Amino acid sequence: MSTQSKPGSGVERPLSPHLFIYAPSWTMVMSVVHRGTGAALYFGTLLLAAWLIAVGAGKSSYDTVQWMFNSWLGQLVLLGFTWSLLCHLLGGIRFLIWDLVYGFGEKERRWLAIGTYVLSGVLTVLVFIVGYIVK
Repeated sequence: MSTQSKPGSGVERPLSPHLFIYAPSWTMVMSVVHRGTGAALYFGTLLLAAWLIAVGAGKSSYDTVQWMFNSWLGQLVLLGFTWSLLCHLLGGIRFLIWDLVYGFGEKERRWLAIGTYVLSGVLTVLVFIVGYIVK
């Protein structure tokens, strides 16, 4: 770690604060999760593209991709992609609320972050329930 000391003080201090100095807060964790879900959406978009390519390639390609997506591992990946999509969407709405200069109080920030987690989980479960009913 880079440090800097004042002449004659003998005290070494970091040049800039690091993540380990701050206690984790809901908004800090939500910021990291928002970036992570954005990165996960790149992978999910590749899955969507593979499915669309398989639709255009013919019945055997489509059946293979459908088999993969219907396996337990495929369902788990689709569950993660769905949660990432909804969590990122709700995180974007949280940022939109902040852009409108609302929700900057300590309690509001906390509830917006917790609400993003809870609502994205509930919506993910609802999407999968509706998907199994329609299927």
